[in-house]
Amino acid sequence: MAKKGTQISQAIDFLKNGKLVAIPTETVYGLAANALDTEAVASIFEAKGRPHFDPLIVHLYDKTQIETYCQDIPRVFHELYEAFSPGPITYILKKKDIIPDLVTSGNDTVGIRFPNHPLTRELLFESDLPLAAPSANPFGYVSPTTAFHVESQLGEKIPYILDGGPCAVGIESTIIDLSRPKPRVLRLGGLALEDLKKITQDIEINTHSSSNPKAPGMLSSHYSPGKKLLIGNVEALLKKHGGPHTATITLSRVFDTVSQENQKVLSPKGNLKEAAANLFKSLRELDRDDVEIILAELMPDYGLGPAINDRLKRAAK
Repeated sequence: MAKKGTQISQAIDFLKNGKLVAIPTETVYGLAANALDTEAVASIFEAKGRPHFDPLIVHLYDKTQIETYCQDIPRVFHELYEAFSPGPITYILKKKDIIPDLVTSGNDTVGIRFPNHPLTRELLFESDLPLAAPSANPFGYVSPTTAFHVESQLGEKIPYILDGGPCAVGIESTIIDLSRPKPRVLRLGGLALEDLKKITQDIEINTHSSSNPKAPGMLSSHYSPGKKLLIGNVEALLKKHGGPHTATITLSRVFDTVSQENQKVLSPKGNLKEAAANLFKSLRELDRDDVEIILAELMPDYGLGPAINDRLKRAAK
């Protein structure tokens, strides 16, 4: 079983010896390997049961490293970096040959992120390694937001979990493709579109799923809680699907006809940042034997609401 702790030196030893380490970020926990070690990267896919056509994000300490791994870097990258990094945003850029094709699933681009968690930032600085790190969970299942989530699902497959406490954001990063003439958002995430548009108005939105994705988290079925999940007007859905084995996920609403333990209110005050932080935890807690169906409502269409809705729609497929 994996050890949990906060020892940066121990995590570095494992990584430099080709082993996997679960790392905390502000979004979700990642399953990290040295991105330049193809055998170590291959073990990420093996541990997760992840298809090799789903690319990985590479985590760096700061942008002084970017020209080592990427080329043809546009001006807008620097503008976005100054505004939002470190933080919950991933940049798709043209890669250099130093990045193995296994990391990018054969694409000529790579996703680069600068995580904003003190433990992982220290790890990246002290190790001077680029870390390939998808979410630290079995492929297609709910992303982990605590070290316990990682331990319960992958603890037998990895030697060490760097325990940084609960993730503050709780959903994956926003992914923006900067490898094309006009920036395009490929995945909604922890950075709201409204904030992105304050830096660059000339931006396209493309969140369609793909069978051969350019970035992680774009497959049509993803983030599954292992239960049937329906999205819509929860009050109306309860009339058809209500019962002792029905659970609900709402922003702030509570229903008298659903048992308290089967109701997950993401934010009693209606705060979408709080809701995002609680989403995966709530999906995971409803994956119980006594729950047969989950009824979820769509969040408001602003701030982090669209990103939460994206995860719910993928979980429902």
